[in-house]
Amino acid sequence: MAKRVYEAWKGSNKFILGGRLIFGPDARSLIVTLALIIVPMIIFCIFVARHLRHEFSSYNAGYAVLVVAIGFTIYVLLLLFLTSARDPGIVPRNAHPPEEVLRFDSSASVEIGGRQTPSLQFPRTKDVLVNGVTVRVKYCDTCMLYRPPRCSHCSICNNCVERFDHHCPWVGQCIGMRNYRFFFMFVSSATLLCIYVFAMSAFYIKVLMDEYRGPVWKAMKESPASVVLMAYCFISLWFVGGLTGFHLYLIGTNQTTYENFRYRAENRFNAYDLGCFSNFFEVFCTEVKPSRNNFRAFVQEEVHRPVLPSERGAESEMEDFGANPRPKVEEDLDIGEDLLKISQRRNIELDQDVQSRGSNGTPENSMMVDSPMASGHRAPTIKSENRHSSYVRSGSWEIAPEVLVNSTFTERSYIPSSETRL
Repeated sequence: MAKRVYEAWKGSNKFILGGRLIFGPDARSLIVTLALIIVPMIIFCIFVARHLRHEFSSYNAGYAVLVVAIGFTIYVLLLLFLTSARDPGIVPRNAHPPEEVLRFDSSASVEIGGRQTPSLQFPRTKDVLVNGVTVRVKYCDTCMLYRPPRCSHCSICNNCVERFDHHCPWVGQCIGMRNYRFFFMFVSSATLLCIYVFAMSAFYIKVLMDEYRGPVWKAMKESPASVVLMAYCFISLWFVGGLTGFHLYLIGTNQTTYENFRYRAENRFNAYDLGCFSNFFEVFCTEVKPSRNNFRAFVQEEVHRPVLPSERGAESEMEDFGANPRPKVEEDLDIGEDLLKISQRRNIELDQDVQSRGSNGTPENSMMVDSPMASGHRAPTIKSENRHSSYVRSGSWEIAPEVLVNSTFTERSYIPSSETRL
């Protein structure tokens, strides 16, 4: 039965629901992230928001605190799902290297079997034009392709990702072209949620101070949950708030986290910066490109294309240098046996001719060729592993020197017996 793409996927991603959702290999970290969001919000709704239902001038206005908290939490969880469960912009890997840039480099040849074999070489970089500026892209050995501009290979997911920003362990997914918008909205919304919970918890402490007409420590003693929530939100703000500010800077300058950390010291010109307003517009107002992968599609069997005449020379050259000698072993054996039979037939004819001349008084020091079978010697053995013949597609054969050596016969001087001497 044919497999689907997600079943034969070579990356490290994890799929659920039949390939409809894709996660990174560290998707289990999502459990921690969910707990860090859901547990504090449950505590807030039970021990803080519930007591604020009737603490405003309008008697039922306090219900809005509870509704906003629940709605905001669901919104943050939805953004987390959109960030971690979708294709971040994975570039499909090639089954073979790009043939249009394949070349033989004789200077980097390797000696095989006493002969110099030219090695296959790929240009490691290639120049492309981006916004009128030449940008150098690199070749990826794993995916066997030239990475598009701003694309990088994630060592955790084992994929090339377009506009690669970073791999976030908190969402268990790479952050790239197709989910960066949702990642920023998730981080910024989590920041606003922390501020909201901190403010409502502090407001509840103020309500308790007015109710008991006591100092702040007494109000904190009456609602320890508010104190814990305020401390938790204060610490969290340093992380999600700082991350939000950092990504605001990256968006305004049209950089990625990877580019900022890698090229910061080089002070290179940013070819992607379109101006602050245009950069924000590009991130938030442009349409998200569709995925380049259909994970539920069936894997297509590779169709071997016919070999062009221009490529036959290269293939025969590869075979001559021992690149793939095994498919020609049977043909080599047939040729070796034919040569052996011809050699034996010629030796027998020569042997009979010498004997007939010897019986008719042939001169001394006549020469004879020993037949391998008559002389008691073993017939030469054809060893397939020592043979490297190549079959040129035009139909001609080139016999390897080892076959010719093994199939030659030896010459020896024949000394006639005393009866034949004069």
